[in-house]
Amino acid sequence: MAALAAVRQTDSRQIDVQLIAEARKKLIVALDFSTIDEARAMVEQLGEEVGFYKVGLGLQLAGGDRFAKELKDQNKRVFLDYKYYDIEETIRNAVARAAEMGIDFLTVHGVSGILRSAVQGRGSADLKILCVTVLTSMDAEDIQEMGFPPTMTVEDLVVHRAVKAMNIGIDGVIASALEASKIKSLSSGKLMVVSPGIRPEGSPPQDQKRVATPSEAVKAGADYLVIGRPITDAGNPREEANKIIVEMANAMREQ
Repeated sequence: MAALAAVRQTDSRQIDVQLIAEARKKLIVALDFSTIDEARAMVEQLGEEVGFYKVGLGLQLAGGDRFAKELKDQNKRVFLDYKYYDIEETIRNAVARAAEMGIDFLTVHGVSGILRSAVQGRGSADLKILCVTVLTSMDAEDIQEMGFPPTMTVEDLVVHRAVKAMNIGIDGVIASALEASKIKSLSSGKLMVVSPGIRPEGSPPQDQKRVATPSEAVKAGADYLVIGRPITDAGNPREEANKIIVEMANAMREQ
């Protein structure tokens, strides 16, 4: 009996280690800085705790493309969050360049022509194209200001764009954790859901309007969590990232 108990304890520790490793893969840290030096310093602080980074528009004109290549050379995964929106030929060319760089995730806006062109530009490369649905900094009032009728909810618009993206052949969507469960259900799990607007318990929402905790996001079905300021503004970013990873792992165990 003692031997059996020891085996079970070992198995439990093994599962914990595996869950932590799996949770770590699902965390994307947003490097929303104004300079490459700041972003590079954050990557150095986080060390091996984080292996996936988002490079967005704030760094684009500061050398973001070169920095993305630098991260790839360090065997980091890169989410290029440039939210492409242009004519179809330009989109095809831009996506093809990202594919050549070995970028892992890339965002484009949820317009049919753009989505189709992005798929064409990717070709056979192992690049995941993500459709932007509705920014997590927007709510019902914001989408009405964009011209959508008062009868349309944010969830309605997110789901509409998600289903369209799936039918075109897009890999996943950028959507808040509040819509993740419905997207997973309607797509039979085919669409990957990448959720920004993640705030640990007690963290201020700042400019985000549709937020969820890491645990809530994982339980809702989000495949990847994008977290920036709660980690990068922390006194000890590496320790904060580890706390979030542990919270994600615990949520995965409870699923």
